[in-house]
Amino acid sequence: MSKVKLYDTTLRDGAQGEGISYSVMDKIRIAQELDKLGIHYIEGGWPGSNPKDMEFYLKMAKARLKDAQLVAFGSTRRPHAKASEDNNLRALVKSGAKIVTIFGKTWDLHIRDVLKTTLDENLSMIKDTVSFLVSKDLTVFYDAEHFFDAYKSDKEYSLKCLLTAQGSGAKAVVLCDTNGGTLTSGISKVIKEIRPLINPASACRSGVNVWLGIHCHNDADLAVANSIAAVEAGADMVQGTINGYGERCGNADLVPVIANLKLKLGINCIEDNKLKELTHVSHFVSEISNMKQKTEQPYVGASAFAHKGGVHINAVMKNPLTYEHIEPALVGNRRRILVSELAGKTGILIRAKELELDLSKEDPKTKRILKLIQNLEHQGYHFEAAEASFELLMKKALKKYKKFFELEGVRVVIEKQSDKKITSEAIIKLKVKGIKEHTAADGDGPVNALDNALRKALKDFYPTLSKMHLSDFKVRVLDEKAGTAAKVRVLIQSQDETDTWNTIGVSENIIEASWQALVDSVEYKLLKDKVA
Repeated sequence: MSKVKLYDTTLRDGAQGEGISYSVMDKIRIAQELDKLGIHYIEGGWPGSNPKDMEFYLKMAKARLKDAQLVAFGSTRRPHAKASEDNNLRALVKSGAKIVTIFGKTWDLHIRDVLKTTLDENLSMIKDTVSFLVSKDLTVFYDAEHFFDAYKSDKEYSLKCLLTAQGSGAKAVVLCDTNGGTLTSGISKVIKEIRPLINPASACRSGVNVWLGIHCHNDADLAVANSIAAVEAGADMVQGTINGYGERCGNADLVPVIANLKLKLGINCIEDNKLKELTHVSHFVSEISNMKQKTEQPYVGASAFAHKGGVHINAVMKNPLTYEHIEPALVGNRRRILVSELAGKTGILIRAKELELDLSKEDPKTKRILKLIQNLEHQGYHFEAAEASFELLMKKALKKYKKFFELEGVRVVIEKQSDKKITSEAIIKLKVKGIKEHTAADGDGPVNALDNALRKALKDFYPTLSKMHLSDFKVRVLDEKAGTAAKVRVLIQSQDETDTWNTIGVSENIIEASWQALVDSVEYKLLKDKVA
Protein backbone atom coordinates (compact mmCIF):
# COMPACT_ATOMS: atom_id res chain seq x y z
CA MET A 1 0.00 0.00 0.00
CA SER A 2 1.54 3.30 -1.09
CA LYS A 3 -1.12 5.74 0.02
CA VAL A 4 -3.51 6.10 2.95
CA LYS A 5 -6.09 8.86 3.16
CA LEU A 6 -6.02 10.91 6.36
CA TYR A 7 -9.34 12.18 7.64
CA ASP A 8 -9.31 14.66 10.52
CA THR A 9 -12.37 15.19 12.71
CA THR A 10 -10.84 17.42 15.39
CA LEU A 11 -13.28 20.22 14.63
CA ARG A 12 -16.33 17.99 15.12
CA ASP A 13 -15.58 14.81 17.03
CA GLY A 14 -12.64 16.39 18.88
CA ALA A 15 -14.79 19.35 19.89
CA GLN A 16 -17.01 16.92 21.79
CA GLY A 17 -14.19 16.39 24.27
CA GLU A 18 -14.74 17.70 27.77
CA GLY A 19 -13.42 21.25 28.21
CA ILE A 20 -13.11 22.03 24.48
CA SER A 21 -15.13 24.72 22.72
CA TYR A 22 -14.07 26.23 19.41
CA SER A 23 -15.15 29.55 17.98
CA VAL A 24 -15.61 29.84 14.22
CA MET A 25 -12.24 31.61 14.02
CA ASP A 26 -10.61 28.82 16.04
CA LYS A 27 -11.94 26.27 13.58
CA ILE A 28 -10.67 28.21 10.59
CA ARG A 29 -7.18 28.55 12.07
CA ILE A 30 -6.97 24.85 12.91
CA ALA A 31 -8.25 23.87 9.45
CA GLN A 32 -5.55 25.99 7.84
CA GLU A 33 -2.82 24.32 9.92
CA LEU A 34 -4.16 20.85 9.08
CA ASP A 35 -4.10 21.81 5.41
CA LYS A 36 -0.44 22.84 5.68
CA LEU A 37 0.36 19.52 7.37
CA GLY A 38 -1.06 17.59 4.43
CA ILE A 39 -4.29 16.17 5.89
CA HIS A 40 -6.46 15.04 2.97
CA TYR A 41 -9.93 15.52 4.46
CA ILE A 42 -11.00 17.94 7.21
CA GLU A 43 -14.38 17.47 8.80
CA GLY A 44 -15.51 20.87 10.02
CA GLY A 45 -18.71 20.08 11.89
CA TRP A 46 -22.40 19.26 11.56
CA PRO A 47 -24.03 22.20 9.73
CA GLY A 48 -27.52 20.81 10.37
CA SER A 49 -27.08 20.81 14.14
CA ASN A 50 -26.08 24.40 15.01
CA PRO A 51 -25.61 27.86 13.42
CA LYS A 52 -21.89 28.05 14.34
CA ASP A 53 -20.98 25.09 12.17
CA MET A 54 -22.96 26.41 9.23
CA GLU A 55 -21.18 29.77 9.62
CA PHE A 56 -17.85 27.94 9.55
CA TYR A 57 -18.62 26.32 6.18
CA LEU A 58 -19.86 29.55 4.66
CA LYS A 59 -16.69 31.39 5.78
CA MET A 60 -14.44 28.55 4.63
CA ALA A 61 -15.78 29.06 1.11
CA LYS A 62 -13.73 32.28 1.10
CA ALA A 63 -10.79 31.03 3.20
CA ARG A 64 -9.85 28.38 0.60
CA LEU A 65 -7.67 25.42 1.53
CA LYS A 66 -4.60 24.68 -0.55
CA ASP A 67 -4.72 20.88 -0.71
CA ALA A 68 -7.16 19.50 1.86
CA GLN A 69 -10.82 19.01 1.08
CA LEU A 70 -13.52 20.15 3.49
CA VAL A 71 -16.10 17.61 4.65
CA ALA A 72 -19.50 18.26 6.21
CA PHE A 73 -20.96 15.77 8.68
CA GLY A 74 -24.54 14.60 9.16
CA SER A 75 -26.81 11.62 9.76
CA THR A 76 -29.13 9.51 7.64
CA ARG A 77 -32.66 10.76 7.11
CA ARG A 78 -35.26 10.26 9.83
CA PRO A 79 -37.34 7.06 9.83
CA HIS A 80 -40.32 7.09 7.46
CA ALA A 81 -39.41 10.45 5.93
CA LYS A 82 -38.17 11.64 2.55
CA ALA A 83 -34.47 12.39 2.16
CA SER A 84 -35.26 15.39 -0.03
CA GLU A 85 -37.32 16.93 2.80
CA ASP A 86 -34.86 16.23 5.63
CA ASN A 87 -33.57 19.51 7.10
CA ASN A 88 -30.30 17.87 8.16
CA LEU A 89 -29.57 16.76 4.60
CA ARG A 90 -30.65 20.09 3.15
CA ALA A 91 -28.16 21.81 5.47
CA LEU A 92 -25.38 19.57 4.15
CA VAL A 93 -26.17 20.62 0.60
CA LYS A 94 -26.40 24.27 1.64
CA SER A 95 -23.02 24.15 3.42
CA GLY A 96 -21.19 24.24 0.11
CA ALA A 97 -18.94 21.30 1.03
CA LYS A 98 -18.37 18.98 -1.92
CA ILE A 99 -17.86 15.96 0.34
CA VAL A 100 -20.22 14.84 3.10
CA THR A 101 -19.88 12.12 5.71
CA ILE A 102 -23.09 10.44 6.77
CA PHE A 103 -23.26 8.25 9.85
CA GLY A 104 -25.88 5.54 10.03
CA LYS A 105 -26.89 2.76 12.37
CA THR A 106 -25.60 -0.77 11.81
CA TRP A 107 -26.19 -2.31 15.24
CA ASP A 108 -29.61 -3.94 15.65
CA LEU A 109 -29.62 -2.86 19.32
CA HIS A 110 -29.41 0.81 18.32
CA ILE A 111 -31.96 0.47 15.55
CA ARG A 112 -34.55 -1.06 17.85
CA ASP A 113 -33.78 0.79 21.12
CA VAL A 114 -32.67 4.22 19.86
CA LEU A 115 -34.21 4.74 16.42
CA LYS A 116 -37.28 2.72 17.39
CA THR A 117 -37.66 1.41 13.84
CA THR A 118 -37.17 -1.76 11.83
CA LEU A 119 -34.03 -3.20 10.32
CA ASP A 120 -35.50 -2.85 6.82
CA GLU A 121 -36.38 0.80 7.36
CA ASN A 122 -32.83 1.48 8.51
CA LEU A 123 -31.52 0.05 5.23
CA SER A 124 -33.93 2.31 3.36
CA MET A 125 -32.66 5.29 5.36
CA ILE A 126 -29.07 4.50 4.32
CA LYS A 127 -30.01 3.97 0.67
CA ASP A 128 -32.22 7.05 0.34
CA THR A 129 -29.74 9.33 2.11
CA VAL A 130 -26.67 8.32 0.12
CA SER A 131 -28.60 8.32 -3.18
CA PHE A 132 -30.07 11.78 -2.51
CA LEU A 133 -26.69 13.33 -1.74
CA VAL A 134 -25.03 11.65 -4.71
CA SER A 135 -27.83 13.08 -6.91
CA LYS A 136 -26.70 16.53 -5.71
CA ASP A 137 -23.20 15.81 -7.11
CA LEU A 138 -21.73 15.33 -3.64
CA THR A 139 -19.11 12.75 -2.72
CA VAL A 140 -20.40 10.65 0.16
CA PHE A 141 -18.46 8.84 2.88
CA TYR A 142 -20.57 6.47 4.96
CA ASP A 143 -19.62 6.02 8.64
CA ALA A 144 -20.99 2.71 9.90
CA GLU A 145 -21.57 3.62 13.54
CA HIS A 146 -20.86 0.91 16.15
CA PHE A 147 -19.85 -1.41 13.33
CA PHE A 148 -17.68 -3.80 15.37
CA ASP A 149 -20.41 -4.29 17.99
CA ALA A 150 -22.92 -4.71 15.19
CA TYR A 151 -20.75 -7.30 13.47
CA LYS A 152 -20.60 -9.37 16.67
CA SER A 153 -24.35 -9.10 17.14
CA ASP A 154 -25.56 -9.75 13.59
CA LYS A 155 -22.85 -10.19 10.97
CA GLU A 156 -25.23 -10.59 8.04
CA TYR A 157 -27.23 -7.43 8.77
CA SER A 158 -24.21 -5.22 9.50
CA LEU A 159 -22.75 -6.25 6.13
CA LYS A 160 -26.05 -5.36 4.44
CA CYS A 161 -25.67 -1.83 5.81
CA LEU A 162 -22.20 -1.49 4.27
CA LEU A 163 -23.21 -2.94 0.93
CA THR A 164 -26.32 -0.76 0.81
CA ALA A 165 -24.21 2.37 1.25
CA GLN A 166 -21.67 1.11 -1.27
CA GLY A 167 -24.32 0.18 -3.80
CA SER A 168 -26.01 3.59 -3.44
CA GLY A 169 -22.86 5.42 -4.48
CA ALA A 170 -20.78 5.97 -1.34
CA LYS A 171 -17.13 6.72 -2.12
CA ALA A 172 -15.98 5.26 1.21
CA VAL A 173 -17.42 3.02 3.88
CA VAL A 174 -15.87 3.59 7.30
CA LEU A 175 -15.96 1.01 10.08
CA CYS A 176 -16.42 2.76 13.42
CA ASP A 177 -15.44 1.35 16.80
CA THR A 178 -17.73 3.91 18.38
CA ASN A 179 -17.65 2.48 21.91
CA GLY A 180 -13.87 2.04 21.69
CA GLY A 181 -13.90 -1.39 23.29
CA THR A 182 -12.67 -3.65 20.48
CA LEU A 183 -9.28 -5.31 20.91
CA THR A 184 -6.64 -4.99 18.20
CA SER A 185 -6.90 -8.64 17.20
CA GLY A 186 -10.64 -8.17 16.69
CA ILE A 187 -10.09 -5.11 14.48
CA SER A 188 -7.63 -6.99 12.26
CA LYS A 189 -9.91 -10.03 11.94
CA VAL A 190 -12.95 -8.00 10.90
CA ILE A 191 -11.06 -5.78 8.43
CA LYS A 192 -9.60 -8.84 6.70
CA GLU A 193 -13.08 -10.34 6.38
CA ILE A 194 -14.65 -7.11 5.13
CA ARG A 195 -11.91 -6.01 2.73
CA PRO A 196 -12.81 -8.44 -0.13
CA LEU A 197 -16.43 -7.29 -0.03
CA ILE A 198 -15.65 -3.61 -0.59
CA ASN A 199 -15.35 -2.43 -4.17
CA PRO A 200 -16.22 -5.53 -6.23
CA ALA A 201 -17.55 -4.34 -9.60
CA SER A 202 -20.88 -6.08 -9.10
CA ALA A 203 -21.62 -4.15 -5.91
CA CYS A 204 -20.66 -0.62 -6.95
CA ARG A 205 -22.02 2.05 -9.18
CA SER A 206 -20.09 2.25 -12.42
CA GLY A 207 -16.72 3.97 -12.10
CA VAL A 208 -16.74 4.34 -8.30
CA ASN A 209 -13.59 3.16 -6.52
CA VAL A 210 -14.72 2.58 -2.93
CA TRP A 211 -12.37 3.02 0.01
CA LEU A 212 -12.48 1.18 3.32
CA GLY A 213 -11.95 3.42 6.33
CA ILE A 214 -11.41 3.00 10.08
CA HIS A 215 -12.61 5.27 12.91
CA CYS A 216 -11.51 4.23 16.41
CA HIS A 217 -12.32 5.61 19.84
CA ASN A 218 -9.89 5.20 22.72
CA ASP A 219 -11.96 3.74 25.56
CA ALA A 220 -9.66 0.71 25.85
CA ASP A 221 -6.52 2.82 25.17
CA LEU A 222 -6.11 1.05 21.82
CA ALA A 223 -7.31 3.60 19.27
CA VAL A 224 -3.89 4.24 17.69
CA ALA A 225 -2.93 0.56 17.72
CA ASN A 226 -6.32 -0.39 16.26
CA SER A 227 -6.00 2.21 13.49
CA ILE A 228 -2.55 0.95 12.52
CA ALA A 229 -3.74 -2.67 12.62
CA ALA A 230 -6.68 -1.76 10.38
CA VAL A 231 -4.35 -0.25 7.79
CA GLU A 232 -2.12 -3.33 7.90
CA ALA A 233 -5.23 -5.47 7.37
CA GLY A 234 -6.40 -3.48 4.34
CA ALA A 235 -8.01 -0.18 5.36
CA ASP A 236 -7.00 2.74 3.17
CA MET A 237 -8.54 5.64 5.13
CA VAL A 238 -7.86 6.53 8.79
CA GLN A 239 -10.08 8.91 10.74
CA GLY A 240 -8.93 10.56 13.98
CA THR A 241 -8.22 13.81 15.78
CA ILE A 242 -5.09 15.79 16.61
CA ASN A 243 -3.91 14.88 20.13
CA GLY A 244 -6.70 12.29 20.35
CA TYR A 245 -9.30 14.83 21.51
CA GLY A 246 -12.88 13.62 21.67
CA GLU A 247 -15.76 12.43 23.78
CA ARG A 248 -15.12 10.18 26.80
CA CYS A 249 -11.56 8.87 26.36
CA GLY A 250 -11.10 10.49 22.97
CA ASN A 251 -10.33 9.32 19.45
CA ALA A 252 -7.34 7.85 17.67
CA ASP A 253 -4.55 10.43 17.93
CA LEU A 254 -3.59 11.28 14.35
CA VAL A 255 -0.16 12.51 15.45
CA PRO A 256 1.32 9.07 16.30
CA VAL A 257 -0.87 7.47 13.62
CA ILE A 258 0.80 9.60 10.95
CA ALA A 259 4.29 9.07 12.40
CA ASN A 260 3.79 5.29 12.64
CA LEU A 261 2.39 4.98 9.12
CA LYS A 262 5.18 7.07 7.66
CA LEU A 263 8.21 5.99 9.71
CA LYS A 264 7.37 2.43 10.73
CA LEU A 265 5.36 1.15 7.76
CA GLY A 266 6.75 3.36 5.01
CA ILE A 267 3.25 4.39 3.91
CA ASN A 268 3.05 7.64 2.01
CA CYS A 269 0.28 9.34 3.99
CA ILE A 270 1.87 12.82 3.97
CA GLU A 271 4.83 14.32 2.14
CA ASP A 272 8.29 13.82 3.62
CA ASN A 273 8.86 17.53 4.23
CA LYS A 274 5.56 17.84 6.13
CA LEU A 275 6.40 15.24 8.77
CA LYS A 276 8.53 17.67 10.76
CA GLU A 277 5.44 19.85 11.26
CA LEU A 278 3.80 17.25 13.52
CA THR A 279 5.12 18.73 16.77
CA HIS A 280 4.11 22.26 15.78
CA VAL A 281 0.59 21.21 14.76
CA SER A 282 0.09 19.18 17.95
CA HIS A 283 1.11 22.16 20.12
CA PHE A 284 -0.87 24.62 18.00
CA VAL A 285 -4.08 22.62 18.34
CA SER A 286 -3.60 22.18 22.11
CA GLU A 287 -3.10 25.93 22.41
CA ILE A 288 -6.24 26.81 20.43
CA SER A 289 -8.16 24.11 22.34
CA ASN A 290 -6.94 25.60 25.65
CA MET A 291 -5.83 22.13 26.71
CA LYS A 292 -2.63 21.23 28.54
CA GLN A 293 -0.09 19.71 26.17
CA LYS A 294 0.63 16.12 27.19
CA THR A 295 4.34 15.95 28.00
CA GLU A 296 4.41 12.16 27.56
CA GLN A 297 2.66 12.20 24.16
CA PRO A 298 4.57 9.88 21.80
CA TYR A 299 6.71 11.54 19.13
CA VAL A 300 5.77 15.17 19.93
CA GLY A 301 5.59 15.43 23.73
CA ALA A 302 8.30 17.29 25.66
CA SER A 303 9.31 14.02 27.36
CA ALA A 304 9.26 11.86 24.21
CA PHE A 305 13.04 12.18 23.78
CA ALA A 306 14.04 13.26 27.29
CA HIS A 307 16.92 11.52 29.09
CA LYS A 308 17.75 11.81 32.79
CA GLY A 309 19.86 8.91 34.02
CA GLY A 310 23.61 9.26 33.60
CA VAL A 311 23.91 5.86 31.87
CA HIS A 312 21.21 6.80 29.38
CA ILE A 313 22.73 10.21 28.70
CA ASN A 314 26.18 8.75 28.18
CA ALA A 315 24.86 6.13 25.76
CA VAL A 316 22.66 8.54 23.78
CA MET A 317 25.54 10.94 23.27
CA LYS A 318 27.63 8.10 21.84
CA ASN A 319 24.83 6.70 19.70
CA PRO A 320 21.24 8.05 19.86
CA LEU A 321 19.83 4.72 18.67
CA THR A 322 20.62 3.27 22.10
CA TYR A 323 17.58 4.96 23.65
CA GLU A 324 15.71 6.67 20.79
CA HIS A 325 13.58 4.81 18.25
CA ILE A 326 13.71 7.67 15.71
CA GLU A 327 15.59 10.91 15.15
CA PRO A 328 13.51 13.56 17.04
CA ALA A 329 13.95 16.17 14.30
CA LEU A 330 12.02 13.98 11.85
CA VAL A 331 8.79 14.94 13.61
CA GLY A 332 9.90 18.44 14.60
CA ASN A 333 10.81 17.51 18.18
CA ARG A 334 14.17 17.60 19.93
CA ARG A 335 16.28 15.62 22.34
CA ARG A 336 16.27 16.86 25.92
CA ILE A 337 18.95 16.11 28.48
CA LEU A 338 17.38 16.56 31.89
CA VAL A 339 19.69 18.28 34.34
CA SER A 340 19.75 16.98 37.90
CA GLU A 341 22.23 15.75 40.47
CA LEU A 342 22.05 12.39 38.68
CA ALA A 343 23.41 13.78 35.42
CA GLY A 344 26.56 15.48 36.79
CA LYS A 345 28.79 17.66 34.64
CA THR A 346 27.85 15.77 31.46
CA GLY A 347 24.26 16.96 31.62
CA ILE A 348 25.35 20.55 32.19
CA LEU A 349 27.79 20.51 29.27
CA ILE A 350 25.22 19.02 26.91
CA ARG A 351 22.62 21.62 27.85
CA ALA A 352 25.23 24.39 27.53
CA LYS A 353 26.00 23.20 23.99
CA GLU A 354 22.29 23.14 23.11
CA LEU A 355 21.99 26.71 24.37
CA GLU A 356 25.13 27.73 22.46
CA LEU A 357 26.93 28.62 25.67
CA ASP A 358 30.70 28.34 25.83
CA LEU A 359 31.48 25.86 28.61
CA SER A 360 33.98 23.01 29.01
CA LYS A 361 34.56 20.25 31.52
CA GLU A 362 37.72 21.94 32.79
CA ASP A 363 36.13 25.37 33.08
CA PRO A 364 35.75 26.34 36.78
CA LYS A 365 32.31 27.75 35.96
CA THR A 366 31.09 24.22 35.16
CA LYS A 367 31.95 23.05 38.65
CA ARG A 368 30.34 26.15 40.18
CA ILE A 369 27.11 25.59 38.21
CA LEU A 370 27.03 21.92 39.25
CA LYS A 371 27.53 22.92 42.89
CA LEU A 372 24.77 25.54 42.56
CA ILE A 373 22.37 22.95 41.09
CA GLN A 374 23.18 20.44 43.83
CA ASN A 375 22.58 23.07 46.54
CA LEU A 376 19.31 24.22 44.96
CA GLU A 377 18.06 20.66 44.53
CA HIS A 378 18.92 20.03 48.16
CA GLN A 379 16.66 22.99 49.00
CA GLY A 380 13.84 21.44 46.97
CA TYR A 381 14.34 22.65 43.41
CA HIS A 382 13.75 20.08 40.72
CA PHE A 383 15.24 21.26 37.43
CA GLU A 384 14.44 18.20 35.34
CA ALA A 385 10.81 19.32 35.66
CA ALA A 386 11.62 22.98 35.02
CA GLU A 387 13.89 23.24 32.00
CA ALA A 388 13.05 26.88 31.38
CA SER A 389 14.14 27.86 34.89
CA PHE A 390 17.36 25.93 34.38
CA GLU A 391 18.12 27.77 31.15
CA LEU A 392 17.66 31.08 32.94
CA LEU A 393 19.88 29.89 35.79
CA MET A 394 22.64 28.91 33.35
CA LYS A 395 22.55 32.20 31.50
CA LYS A 396 22.55 34.19 34.72
CA ALA A 397 25.51 32.18 36.05
CA LEU A 398 27.45 32.81 32.83
CA LYS A 399 26.39 36.48 32.70
CA LYS A 400 24.57 35.91 29.39
CA TYR A 401 21.35 37.38 30.63
CA LYS A 402 19.79 40.80 31.02
CA LYS A 403 16.85 41.73 33.20
CA PHE A 404 13.61 42.62 31.48
CA PHE A 405 12.21 44.38 34.56
CA GLU A 406 13.01 45.04 38.20
CA LEU A 407 10.58 44.38 41.03
CA GLU A 408 10.22 47.25 43.49
CA GLY A 409 7.35 45.76 45.47
CA VAL A 410 4.45 43.34 45.36
CA ARG A 411 1.46 42.94 47.65
CA VAL A 412 -1.31 40.37 47.56
CA VAL A 413 -4.62 40.99 49.31
CA ILE A 414 -7.05 38.17 49.99
CA GLU A 415 -10.40 39.17 51.38
CA LYS A 416 -13.45 37.26 52.55
CA GLN A 417 -16.45 38.94 54.07
CA SER A 418 -19.11 36.88 55.80
CA ASP A 419 -20.30 34.15 53.45
CA LYS A 420 -19.30 36.06 50.31
CA LYS A 421 -16.86 34.79 47.70
CA ILE A 422 -13.14 35.16 48.46
CA THR A 423 -11.50 37.86 46.36
CA SER A 424 -7.82 38.23 45.49
CA GLU A 425 -5.98 41.35 44.37
CA ALA A 426 -2.30 41.83 43.51
CA ILE A 427 -0.57 45.22 43.52
CA ILE A 428 2.79 45.41 41.75
CA LYS A 429 5.48 48.09 41.47
CA LEU A 430 8.03 47.54 38.69
CA LYS A 431 10.70 49.42 36.83
CA VAL A 432 10.69 48.57 33.12
CA LYS A 433 13.25 50.15 30.78
CA GLY A 434 13.73 52.90 33.31
CA ILE A 435 10.02 53.60 33.63
CA LYS A 436 8.12 52.95 36.86
CA GLU A 437 4.90 50.96 36.62
CA HIS A 438 2.39 50.68 39.45
CA THR A 439 -0.61 48.51 38.72
CA ALA A 440 -3.16 46.21 40.30
CA ALA A 441 -5.36 43.36 39.11
CA ASP A 442 -7.92 40.94 40.50
CA GLY A 443 -7.84 37.18 40.04
CA ASP A 444 -9.63 33.95 40.86
CA GLY A 445 -6.89 33.31 43.40
CA PRO A 446 -3.65 34.95 44.57
CA VAL A 447 -1.49 33.40 41.83
CA ASN A 448 -3.97 34.31 39.12
CA ALA A 449 -4.06 37.85 40.50
CA LEU A 450 -0.24 38.01 40.44
CA ASP A 451 -0.19 36.75 36.87
CA ASN A 452 -2.80 39.28 35.76
CA ALA A 453 -1.06 42.18 37.49
CA LEU A 454 2.36 41.30 36.10
CA ARG A 455 1.04 41.01 32.55
CA LYS A 456 -0.88 44.25 32.95
CA ALA A 457 2.29 46.05 34.01
CA LEU A 458 4.36 44.63 31.14
CA LYS A 459 1.88 44.47 28.25
CA ASP A 460 2.75 47.85 26.72
CA PHE A 461 6.48 47.13 26.88
CA TYR A 462 6.32 43.49 25.74
CA PRO A 463 3.21 42.82 23.58
CA THR A 464 4.40 39.27 22.84
CA LEU A 465 3.26 38.23 26.35
CA SER A 466 -0.33 38.26 25.09
CA LYS A 467 0.52 35.11 23.12
CA MET A 468 1.24 32.99 26.23
CA HIS A 469 -0.84 31.64 29.08
CA LEU A 470 -0.35 29.44 32.14
CA SER A 471 -1.62 25.92 31.39
CA ASP A 472 -0.85 24.11 34.65
CA PHE A 473 -0.04 24.94 38.27
CA LYS A 474 1.23 22.40 40.80
CA VAL A 475 2.14 22.74 44.46
CA ARG A 476 3.98 20.13 46.50
CA VAL A 477 4.77 20.27 50.21
CA LEU A 478 8.40 19.20 50.61
CA ASP A 479 8.42 18.41 54.33
CA GLU A 480 5.02 17.39 55.58
CA LYS A 481 6.28 17.04 59.17
CA ALA A 482 6.97 20.76 59.29
CA GLY A 483 3.25 21.45 58.87
CA THR A 484 2.32 24.96 57.81
CA ALA A 485 5.96 26.06 58.06
CA ALA A 486 7.06 23.53 55.44
CA LYS A 487 8.71 24.51 52.18
CA VAL A 488 6.61 24.20 49.07
CA ARG A 489 7.64 23.62 45.47
CA VAL A 490 5.58 25.35 42.80
CA LEU A 491 5.75 24.20 39.20
CA ILE A 492 4.12 26.28 36.49
CA GLN A 493 3.60 25.11 32.93
CA SER A 494 3.13 27.79 30.29
CA GLN A 495 2.51 27.59 26.58
CA ASP A 496 2.07 29.65 23.47
CA GLU A 497 1.24 28.69 19.89
CA THR A 498 4.54 26.89 19.35
CA ASP A 499 6.06 25.79 22.67
CA THR A 500 5.40 24.53 26.17
CA TRP A 501 7.81 25.27 29.03
CA ASN A 502 8.06 24.69 32.78
CA THR A 503 9.36 26.89 35.58
CA ILE A 504 9.88 26.41 39.31
CA GLY A 505 9.90 28.24 42.61
CA VAL A 506 10.66 27.02 46.15
CA SER A 507 9.94 28.80 49.44
CA GLU A 508 8.28 28.44 52.83
CA ASN A 509 5.80 31.00 51.47
CA ILE A 510 3.56 29.70 48.67
CA ILE A 511 3.09 33.20 47.25
CA GLU A 512 6.86 33.73 47.04
CA ALA A 513 7.39 30.30 45.40
CA SER A 514 4.62 31.09 42.91
CA TRP A 515 6.12 34.48 42.16
CA GLN A 516 9.53 32.92 41.42
CA ALA A 517 8.01 30.43 38.98
CA LEU A 518 5.77 33.08 37.42
CA VAL A 519 8.62 35.52 36.80
CA ASP A 520 10.76 32.76 35.27
CA SER A 521 7.87 31.85 32.98
CA VAL A 522 7.47 35.40 31.70
CA GLU A 523 11.21 36.01 31.35
CA TYR A 524 11.70 32.74 29.47
CA LYS A 525 8.97 33.74 27.01
CA LEU A 526 10.67 37.08 26.39
CA LEU A 527 14.07 35.43 26.13
CA LYS A 528 12.98 32.81 23.60
CA ASP A 529 11.19 35.46 21.52
CA LYS A 530 14.43 37.47 21.56
CA VAL A 531 12.66 40.54 22.81
CA ALA A 532 14.98 43.53 23.03
